[in-house]
Order: sequence, then structure tokens, then C-alpha cells
Amino acid sequence: MKNFLSIALTVLLFFSINATAAAAGLFGAPQTVSKEAGGLNTAVGYWYHEDTYTNGTDHIIRQNEVYSQAAYGAKNIWEIYARIGASDLKIFDVFSSTDAFTTTNKNDFAENWKFFGTLGAKGFYPINKTFGIGAFIQGTYYFSNFTDDIAGTNSNSGPFTTDLKVKNLFDVNFGVGFQATISYGIKLYAGPYIYYSEAKVSLAANIPGLEYAAGNVSIENKSIAGGFAGIDLPLAKGFRLNVEGQYSDRFSAGAAISYTY
Repeated sequence: MKNFLSIALTVLLFFSINATAAAAGLFGAPQTVSKEAGGLNTAVGYWYHEDTYTNGTDHIIRQNEVYSQAAYGAKNIWEIYARIGASDLKIFDVFSSTDAFTTTNKNDFAENWKFFGTLGAKGFYPINKTFGIGAFIQGTYYFSNFTDDIAGTNSNSGPFTTDLKVKNLFDVNFGVGFQATISYGIKLYAGPYIYYSEAKVSLAANIPGLEYAAGNVSIENKSIAGGFAGIDLPLAKGFRLNVEGQYSDRFSAGAAISYTY
């Protein structure tokens, strides 16, 4: 386990120097909530995410995500997990025209629920009965394209309609968490993370004044790293509540209720 944490810290330092962008998700406490002998835990969660994506021009993105998770952990030191969920997507001011001859019927991109999947793993090293340190890696891929239509008028060419697609959206996160277990089995945790997120953006037709043109353009989020903190506390009969916040370029937060079998 010491070797695992040494490698994790080395990778975190490497990416903090060399990575370029990122996204997020609920990371959870470094220590698994599964039984020490090994076992399954499941969860349902909600995540509110904000970030800034860029390709020459910055745009704020916003997502609301709901998901279901299944995880297996053992010995209080490791866990693997998978999630399936649905997410919306809003990109602010992406349809704003910079051409005086072009007007559009709206400024913001918005699309409703599309499915995504997440895979993750975490390891934990207990320093003593109260304190410990862990590391995790987590990746998410959105299976469907996000699409929104726009209409407008160009005084030279007349009315137009077109659509913008956001394709192959994914993110990868890696971090280190410090945990303190206090009274009644409550876990407090916090730490740094680095991340990368990318998508392809494609406008169906070239419109004067609109930022994106026909063909695929890569966008990635602006920040390279952030910090997270949370609390995981027992409820009753195997249920636990996990509440977490993250901050990189903007603030994100969410909660999940888990059950240990």
C-alpha cells in the first residue's frame, strides 16, 4: 500500500505540472464503506457541476447529474466502483453573435438528460485509528451527443437554422485525500485533485458571427487542479450520507446515500 501511495503522489505531482484541463464528480471518502471482510455497497447520488471550458474563448458550463452506483471494497483499504446516470448540459453565451449583421434567437446552449458511465478505484492507508490517507482515480464518459438548435437572421443571407453538437464528452480525475474518523463513525476528508476533460463541438453550418464553425473543434476546461472536501456519516441500518464540495475554476457540490450489504 505504501508503494501505491508513493506512485499516486508522484503521478499527482507530474500531472499538476503538465496537465491542461478538467472536470469533476463526487469522489467520496478515501476509505471504503464496505465491510472489512469484503462486500458490496450501493448508492444513489446527485451532482451539481460548474466549470469553464475554453478554446480561445471561455464559456461557463453547468450540469445536473443523477446516478446509481455499485461498489465492492475490502479490508477497509480498497474499493472499485461503477456508476450509470443521466446529465443535462448548459453552455452560456455560446450562441452570442460577434457579427453586427447576424442576430440569434438565444445565447445559451441547453440540452436535457443524456446517459453517462463512470468507473473508479480508490486505495486507503490508515496512519492510526483516526487519521489516514488515500488516493483515487475516476473517469466518466457521456454516451450520447448533446444537441441544441438555433435560429436567427443574417441581413446579407436571410433567415437560418442550424444546430450545435457536443460529442465525446469525457473527464478523468486523480487525487489524494486526507481523512479523519471522529465520533460515531463520522468521516471528514479533504484533499487536492487534478483532472482533464474534453469534448468535440461541431456546428452544422457556418454562420457569420458564431464562434464555432462546421467541423469538429476540441474544447477543454480551463483549470488544471482543484480541491475537495466532504463528510460521510452513518444514518441507520447500513445507510450513510455523503456530502461533498469541490472547487477548481468554479464551485461544484453534491450528495449521495449509500447502503452497505
